[in-house]
Amino acid sequence: MKSAVQNTILETYSKLNDILSAFTEDEINVVPFEGSWTGGQTVQHIILACSGIPKLFAGKTEKTTRKPDENVKQLDAIFLDFNTKYQSPENIKPPEIDYDKNTLLTSVKKIQDDLFEAAEKYDLTLTCLDAQIPGFENFTIYEWLHFAIVHTQRHTNQLKSIYETLKKK
Repeated sequence: MKSAVQNTILETYSKLNDILSAFTEDEINVVPFEGSWTGGQTVQHIILACSGIPKLFAGKTEKTTRKPDENVKQLDAIFLDFNTKYQSPENIKPPEIDYDKNTLLTSVKKIQDDLFEAAEKYDLTLTCLDAQIPGFENFTIYEWLHFAIVHTQRHTNQLKSIYETLKKK
């Protein structure tokens, strides 16, 4: 279980790194079409959503009384459905500012390393009690890692679309 999760973390974040690296410093801050985030905002959203997750694992946890991956299918259904648009919760909405590509790349790498290390260090079957995603019960560590992965995959897909739109202009 641990090594599979770790491999998926590496694969997911290396794809994000690759597409982010393809943007020029200027392109990262260009709005591709009305109503869209810039590439920089999209990556910042991933950073805001995922950077605090490993801290939850060090917080209050308890033994899980259900299957530790019970919410995975529902997470996949939500985040890997690329045709459905969602509004970002305010607390992880990226500000409309200019972003620095290298700073974003460094933050993405840190999240990858932190998630990878957390997958190694913690019992993935424990339930975290310090935070919840609206509409879900408390997640296990495994489900939080899975959330970070599918959320990042969703926005990596969005980032690819932004990049392709900018390249066409």
